[in-house]
Amino acid sequence: MIWNLLKVVISATVIVTVAEIAGRFPRLGALLLTLPLVSILAFIMTWTKEGEMTTITQLARETLVLVPLGLPFFIPFALSNRTGLSFWPTFVVGIALASITIGLWFRFAPSSMSQPAEEVQSEVVRSENS
Repeated sequence: MIWNLLKVVISATVIVTVAEIAGRFPRLGALLLTLPLVSILAFIMTWTKEGEMTTITQLARETLVLVPLGLPFFIPFALSNRTGLSFWPTFVVGIALASITIGLWFRFAPSSMSQPAEEVQSEVVRSENS
């Protein structure tokens, strides 16, 4: 219970800090947003909970695919001066674009990318034994 509360406090602190910096210094905020802070925290928290590389490996593989697929979210924001859309309509369009690309990946991705960690672990063990 205390560990979960600590994870929430750490995550909230990172989010609030980045948001505050971004409000004052947009370029520095953008730099911090490009850092994989959430991934770093997730890897550390997953490692302390699971203690095995199989889960981390699968998390890394999925992240490598999904990060580029989420980038269309930023396109409407980058073009908002041209489109004249305010924040919320731009936000909705960004969510829609990212949802479409990620949804298509979930629909058409090879099933090997979406295997549970236990199946990946058994495949690793089988390949090590052969």
